[in-house]
Amino acid sequence: MPTRRTFLGRIAAVPAVMAFALTGLAAIPSAPAHAQDGGPVVFAAASLKNALDAVNAAWKAESGKSATVSYAASSALAKQIESDAPADVFISADLAWMDYLTEKKLIRDDTRVSLLGNTIVLVAPKDSGVATIIEKGFPLADLLGDGRLSMANVDSVPAGKYGKAALEWLGVWDGVKDRVAQAENVRAALLFVSRGETPLGIVYATDAASDPEVQIVGTFPEESHEPIVYPVAVTASSTNADAAAFVDYLKTDAAKALFEKQGFAVLPAG
Repeated sequence: MPTRRTFLGRIAAVPAVMAFALTGLAAIPSAPAHAQDGGPVVFAAASLKNALDAVNAAWKAESGKSATVSYAASSALAKQIESDAPADVFISADLAWMDYLTEKKLIRDDTRVSLLGNTIVLVAPKDSGVATIIEKGFPLADLLGDGRLSMANVDSVPAGKYGKAALEWLGVWDGVKDRVAQAENVRAALLFVSRGETPLGIVYATDAASDPEVQIVGTFPEESHEPIVYPVAVTASSTNADAAAFVDYLKTDAAKALFEKQGFAVLPAG
């Protein structure tokens, strides 16, 4: 049976691969192959990287304890947990992947909380002259020129699924579906725009705010896709005494301020 070191090592080694022949890898630091100081192992959506690192540092400053966090696409992390990966806490970028684990009884439902909200935006390199209004029938294909649209995988990764749903609602998906450069997670999609390898991309607003090399071209209407919700829960297999305490800390005023600083909406309790 794979060990904790084996599973976390696998996650640390997952590259951000695109479905098209674009160069580069996602620059998302991975977790060490073991828990630090006996703290909980947290599997978290890639888009949480900046905010959750700050929250974890604050938790350590207050409690002396620290979580070991592995970042990747929610889909990949959920599948790892299904395969007995030793995660203590799971934070998904959508409800669907948390529901998936709930149905398989792999999370403790009594610890599950809808924690954060977000928005999706269209981004371009910071020196791009692209300007548009995102509305039904907007000329996305023309804006791409000869380039491709960078998105997280549209079949499994939450950011990609939200983006595809929005483009379908706007009536422009058919015009660009054969020109989508799919990345393994949303931070990988952001990186290709940041490097100028794609002229446009769809990412979360919080991702765009984290990268000075991109600019937001427009924000997708909320009604164009399902609400973006980040749920968190302790896994059913966790035996770590600090897992529930870490989840509780995510709901404190101190954590709320750090999430909001990164552009997340903190959802009301309950």
